[in-house]
This record gives sequence, C-alpha cells and structure tokens, in this order.
Amino acid sequence: MQDSDLVSEIETSSNTVSPSKIYSGIRSFSERLCATLEKEDCVLQSMTDASPVRWHLAHTTWFFETFVLRIFDPEYTPFDPRFAFLFNSYYVQAGARFSRPDRGLLSRPTMDEVYAYRQYVNEHLVSLLHSTSDSTRTHSKEIRRVVTVGINHEQQHQELILTDIKHALAQNPIQPAIFDGDLPVAKACDEVAWLAIPEGLVDIGADTASFHFDNEGPRHKYYLESFCIADRPVTNQEFLAFVEAGGYKNQLLWLDKAWSLVTSQDWNRPLYWYQDGEEWFEYTLYGPRLIDMNAPVAHVSFYEADAYARWAECRLPTEFEWEAAVAGQPVIGHFSEDFIFHPIGIREAENQQTEVIDRNGELDLCFGTVWEWTKSQYSAYPGYSPESGALGEYNGKFMCDQFVLKGGSVATSASHFRLTYRNFFPGHARWQFAGIRLAKDS
Repeated sequence: MQDSDLVSEIETSSNTVSPSKIYSGIRSFSERLCATLEKEDCVLQSMTDASPVRWHLAHTTWFFETFVLRIFDPEYTPFDPRFAFLFNSYYVQAGARFSRPDRGLLSRPTMDEVYAYRQYVNEHLVSLLHSTSDSTRTHSKEIRRVVTVGINHEQQHQELILTDIKHALAQNPIQPAIFDGDLPVAKACDEVAWLAIPEGLVDIGADTASFHFDNEGPRHKYYLESFCIADRPVTNQEFLAFVEAGGYKNQLLWLDKAWSLVTSQDWNRPLYWYQDGEEWFEYTLYGPRLIDMNAPVAHVSFYEADAYARWAECRLPTEFEWEAAVAGQPVIGHFSEDFIFHPIGIREAENQQTEVIDRNGELDLCFGTVWEWTKSQYSAYPGYSPESGALGEYNGKFMCDQFVLKGGSVATSASHFRLTYRNFFPGHARWQFAGIRLAKDS
C-alpha cells in the first residue's frame, strides 16, 4: 500500500488494512525522510520559526502519548515524564513547555533516545489499537478520531522536517546535499493563459464526509465576482525578470510593512537564490543547482508574491477564488511520495513515475510542487467553532496576522492534502516551498 492511501483507510475503518498498519506507515515515513541526515544535522535550529529535526520527531511522538495513550490506556507509563515539558509545542492546556526559540540549545535527549521514545510509543499505540478491552471498545470511535488527527499532525511535521532542515543547511557555506540524483528538467512553459470564472455563489470549505481540520469548515456559500486565474504558477524565469527590472528597489510595489523588511534585511531575490558570474544558482536539498528557469519559483514570501503581482499588473487570488477554480478536480501532482524534494514543474521525460502536469484543457492542476499564496487573511469561516480541550488550540488561536496558502508542495503528502486545505503563514515567511499563481479581475 502506498503512503497516500493510508489516512483514507483509517477514516473508513477498512477491513483490508488495520489502523495499526496505517499508523505505522505514516510514522515510518517520517523516519525515512531523515535516513540520510547525520545526527549533527538533527539538532540544528537556524531561526525561531524553525525547529530541529530531533524536536519534530519527538514532538509528534509526544502528541500520540499525550492525547491518546495517557487518556485511553489506563496502564500506560510515560517513557520519560520530562518529555512532556520538552516536547509540548503550544498546547497551553496540556501543560508547561520549553522555550521555542531555544529548542536548538538542547543537546539531550540524544537522537538515539528520541528514536527509542518513538519505538516505545509506537509499540504501546499499536497495542492499544489491537486491544479488545472493555475500555478500548467503549472509546474506540474517539481513539480512531484522535489517532487520525495525530497522523495528519505528523504529516504536517514531515513537511516541516524538510523545510526546516533545508533552511538550517543553507546556512552552511559548503552547501551540503542530503539527497542524491539528478532532478528532472521542466519543459518550456507556454505564455500564461487565463481561465475565466463567472460570478455566482460557490460552496467553500469541507463537508463532513471525510477527515479535515476544523479550520476547513463549516462548508458555506460564498459569492464571487467574475475573475480570471492564471493557467499555471509563475516560473523562475518570470520572477527573474522582476528581479532584473529592479522590483526589489521599487518602493511603490511593496506594502509598507514589506518594504521595511526589504530594506532592513536587504531582500533582493528569493530565498536560496544566488548569482555566480552570469549564472543564477539556488541551494536545494540536492546541493547547489543551476536554477531551472521553467520550474515554478519557490521560497518567496507573501510580501514578495504580492509585489510581483502588482509589478505584473495582476493580483493574487483569494482563497475562495482559488478553491472555486479547482473545485471537483482530482488531486494529481508532485507530492512528497514522489521523493523529489524540489519544485520541477512540468517534467521533460514522459515516463516519469508521476505525471506532474494535467492541464485539463485549461488550467494547470499541478497540485503539490509549490504552495500558492492567496491574498486572503487567515480567519474563521462563518459558524466556525473549535473543539473543546487542548486539541481545540490546534488552529483557531492562530487566526491573526497570517495569510492562506493553497495547493500543497513537494514536501506535502498526497494523503494529507485536500482542495479545501488551508495552510497559513505570516507575510514574511520565505522558507516554505511557496510560490505564486496570478489572478485578475475580468
């Protein structure tokens, strides 16, 4: 079974694949992502917004221990009671927590201890899922629900493992690679075409038929004015034209808060880009590479995406426009299961394992590859209410000073992504695989 099938199986309680196998598959994928890392890599914290790989591996384990085993297994003994403090993130109701900016200062517990912690919790969680005790049977539905949340939570951290370690390794002058092999070359892109979307009422948000985070609902009606959306993301070549035209020096293109960052932090190109003579390179998880000019631009902030859109005499779509434009389409694209952790756009070779592009005659529905910034502030849908308890802190309390991204990235698992998925980051965030799709009024 592919990783992309796992979560849907646990939701439907399939008789062909046990919940314990689904859980184990997701957990093992996290460790597979770390297989080529050295122990020294896993303790790095390069900025406050990022965390060490070791912390991600331990925190996702803490989640299952705290919200499943400690609640539903009366015989469970914690692996190490101190870990409850070290590896809590922001769940105030779950107890005190270690300082987020200082996670990289912890040399202990060691990576070996963290892997032992994961194994210990895995064994107890699988045992609980197989248990036939009266207590387990009584709480079976709730156990499965929280385990499903935990699986999706771990998949979010799988993405953060990749983006955080990339940022950390990029600080190293020797530009180390953690993956080997040649990256597929993107095909030359046609000129942007525009898909016209008529005005009218659309359905926005997730229904209740399958798993989704609480911030994706309730499903509701939204009225859209007519608009046009680009048939593909902005490419490196197109963004380079913005750079060479002095886009980072033109104050008129930038929001005030953005311009302060551009000037104070000397932004003049996307994160990881650099120039050597006449050639443009970028740091990747495969080491330094010539920029593939036909691939989607990545590692730009909302502020950069907004400035580029203004320079191109366009705008960013709202999250509602984006969701309406792709409604009903199959989720096909470039996700983490491909194990190609760099945006490559349209693949040159026709015999690649996963075809990244499916234009459907009009719109490049290449999900994954890069998250696409929208102009929508991250806020609650009408009727939204977080669940009670510590799990209710998962999304709602972050609905301030963030922007919504849609579409998934090369670091997102296909089984984790949905068309209603609402990723969110502050406007300055650049270290995620985030890019641009343009829109304009019709």
